[in-house]
Amino acid sequence: MKFSLTLILFSLIFFITSCATVPAEKNYQLKLNLNPSTSIQNKEIILETLLKSNLQLSLSFEDENSYLLQDDLFNSNLRYFCNSFLDDQRDILELALFKRSSNNTLIVYTEEFEESASILKKKYPNELYLKINKDTYEKDIIEILNIDLSIELFSEIKNLDKNIEVMHSPRSRKDILKIYFISNYDIGKTIVPLFRSYSSDIDFYATSTIFHDANNIKKLIDFENTYIPFSENLIKNISEKDVTFIKEEIQKSLISDFLTVENIYQNNLFSQNIDLVSSNSKIRKNNCIKRDLKLWEVSTVSY
Repeated sequence: MKFSLTLILFSLIFFITSCATVPAEKNYQLKLNLNPSTSIQNKEIILETLLKSNLQLSLSFEDENSYLLQDDLFNSNLRYFCNSFLDDQRDILELALFKRSSNNTLIVYTEEFEESASILKKKYPNELYLKINKDTYEKDIIEILNIDLSIELFSEIKNLDKNIEVMHSPRSRKDILKIYFISNYDIGKTIVPLFRSYSSDIDFYATSTIFHDANNIKKLIDFENTYIPFSENLIKNISEKDVTFIKEEIQKSLISDFLTVENIYQNNLFSQNIDLVSSNSKIRKNNCIKRDLKLWEVSTVSY
C-alpha cells in the first residue's frame, strides 16, 4: 500500500471513486476538489483517507495556487479552524489553571519547551516555574516541593529518641494545588510518576504532547489521573489499533477532519450533522471552527 501511494503522489491530478463514509441514502455523487501543498507524509495520509471515501475527487499536489497544509499538523491552523490542535488544548488549560484561580500552579517544563514557558511567565508571572534538568531533576523536584524540609524535620524528630519507631511519608508543600507539565513523552514518563509519589493530592495537567510518542494506550499509566484536553472517543479508537506512535493516529484524525470540513464547504452540507474525529465541534458557515475538547482524566483501566 505504501509503495502504491508513493507512486500516486507524483501524479498531477488523481481521480478516484470508492465507497464508505457518506450515508447510503444519498443518491447523488458528492465532489471534492483539493490542491494541498504539504509533506510526503501528509500526502500519504490524505490519500489513505480518501481511498475510503465516497467522493468523486479531483486532487492535485502540484498546483501553483495550492493551499499550504503545514507539515506540523499539531501546531498549524487547518483551514476553517480557529486555532491549531495544541493551541485549543492550551487555551482550555489556561482557563482551568490560571483564569479561575491563580498563584497556586507550578509549571514544570523542559528545555525543548522553553519558549512556551516564557510566554506563560509573561502572562502569569506570579506562578511557580521549574525547568527540568535531566541530570538533577530528582533533586530539583524534591527542592521545589519542599520534600527536603519534610525529611529534615523527620530526622530531627527521630534523633530526639532513637528508640521510638516513627513512621514517615515525605509530604510536599501545601500552597501548590496544580502542576502543569510541558514536556515530551520521554521525559514526562519519568518526572510525572516522581511528582505523583511526593504529591498525591495535587492535580496534574498537560497537553497531549506528553504522550504523543507512546506506542500503546496502556503506556499512559505513567500519567494516570492527569487532566488532558482530549477526545475520549479518539483515545478509544486509538486503543483498538496497533500503532507505532499515538501521534500518528492523531495526525490521521486531523487530516480526516480537514477533509471532512472541505467536503462540507464544497458540497454545502452544513445542515447535516457530521461529526469530526478529533473533537466535538459545530461547523457553521462563515465561522471558524473551535474544537470542543473536554478535560479527560487519564485512565488506562478500560484499555
